[in-house]
Amino acid sequence: MKACPVCGRLYPLDAGFCPDDGSQLVSATQAPVMSDDQDARIGQMLFQRYQVRRVVADGGMGRVYEALDMQQRRSVALKVLHQDVVRDAVAVERFKREFEVSALLPHDHIVEVIDFQGTPDGSYALMMEFLYGEELRATLKREGVLPPARIVRMISQVAIGLDEAHARKLVHRDLKPDNIFLCQTAEGDVVKILDFGSVKDKADNAKKLTVMGTTIGSPYYMAPEQAQGLDTLDQRADVWAMAAILYECLCGSVPFKGNNGPSILLEILTKEPPPPSVVGQGKKYPVPPTLDAVLLKAFKKQASMRTPSMGALADAVGLAYGLTGTHADWAKRTQDDLEQQISARMPELMQAQAAAPADGIADGFFGDSDSLGLMDEAMAQAAPPGAPMVNLPPQPMGGPAYPMQASYDDVPLGVPKNTWLVPAIVGVVALLLGVVLVVVLAS
Repeated sequence: MKACPVCGRLYPLDAGFCPDDGSQLVSATQAPVMSDDQDARIGQMLFQRYQVRRVVADGGMGRVYEALDMQQRRSVALKVLHQDVVRDAVAVERFKREFEVSALLPHDHIVEVIDFQGTPDGSYALMMEFLYGEELRATLKREGVLPPARIVRMISQVAIGLDEAHARKLVHRDLKPDNIFLCQTAEGDVVKILDFGSVKDKADNAKKLTVMGTTIGSPYYMAPEQAQGLDTLDQRADVWAMAAILYECLCGSVPFKGNNGPSILLEILTKEPPPPSVVGQGKKYPVPPTLDAVLLKAFKKQASMRTPSMGALADAVGLAYGLTGTHADWAKRTQDDLEQQISARMPELMQAQAAAPADGIADGFFGDSDSLGLMDEAMAQAAPPGAPMVNLPPQPMGGPAYPMQASYDDVPLGVPKNTWLVPAIVGVVALLLGVVLVVVLAS
């Protein structure tokens, strides 16, 4: 390893100069470590192995450092819990679980966690491989939307990583742009999935850390069964989350919006997002209508009707872009190669018939229809003569991607007294009020 003598950053042996300050790099063992009066860990040799060199990031749970592994001669990331978090036994157990889960999985597309130990100052540290690149969240904030080939390559690699986890009955449960890391290379991104601390182990003998009825995850990417805190959720909750991420990559905005956790979850439980080909109009990269049906199936409210696996979702996305083969092939193809093939098919794909715009109400949460247009028809047949229908407005389209909020007004339902609709609505409201929310809006 080499290091910058000014800022202390570590670099591979083939690097020559620090891109941050332009200094010529030297051997990592010869570069001085700058002490920090605000952080006593800087410069320490933790566990007689890891030389702590600099702070990389701060979060709600802990602080991340870059360190030099003196045994392996490589850069590692140290994630150390804050002192107030250490007092939470469940938080510590989840932290440890991230290390235990990592040991079970291949690391081609999942970050490798090397070690877990208690620190001399009474906290706990995870040691993991240091990644060069950025989180998908940062990419989306800067670029708004992603090109088709980059999306296909990304979702294909996520599928490879998570399908292996799902085969071991491990559900990530907190998939979001912050937990998808893009390591840029000349051939395209190499994806690493981060943070398995919220994983749900569906094995029969698994230790349970979540109380029944508690919701874990980020609300923008949360499947209906996860929003309700149901213990029956499985890998299809991750499929929903990846579909929400895909929608954001295509359209520049999340599919389900709101001003706070409960309002977002209400959208998830009761509404459908507009088709991505409609919201994506005028964006930098065209969104073919062939993707509408892919997202429609991935956003089924009932898990039994949803796209069954991450690999199936990735395959459907690639096919919607006109590619041949499977996600296992596309994950290894260069982004330029994929871009050429997609561009050749795009004019034809853009002429495909667009999906009908969503009518704003959920399709499969209350029934098995593919759209609530069919549900409206059934309600009309069942309602007493002359009873007014309940119609919620469609979601407004477009708008800035950040902050991810909507400006929906309260809609008077106009339900007459003493009709069959009253108990139904009361039942839905009671269900929503019964959901216990422990929402992690930011890491």
